[in-house]
Amino acid sequence: MDFPWGERVVKVGRKIFIFLGSDDPDVSSAGIILKLIESHDEAMATPGARPPGYGLARSGWVAIPLGGEAQPPMDVLEAWVVESYRNVAPKRLLAELDRSG
Repeated sequence: MDFPWGERVVKVGRKIFIFLGSDDPDVSSAGIILKLIESHDEAMATPGARPPGYGLARSGWVAIPLGGEAQPPMDVLEAWVVESYRNVAPKRLLAELDRSG
């Protein structure tokens, strides 16, 4: 786990694959930011989803709100986290994941 730009992130190697948000108590909305290519349109159709800041939207990143009735089901969120990981992980790690999977 790392904290660039004041945000909690999870990385594979040196690449971020999920933004978990800020530790700032003044930030009232919980959510995650994922790099989604195949599921991008589906994720953007989630109520409250939006393009994230930092210019990340150009590369397929999507901000997904968490909490409340509009939150996607847990199995969908898990699939999106795996997709985001696969979109940034080195091929060597993807091959390991596929062999163990």
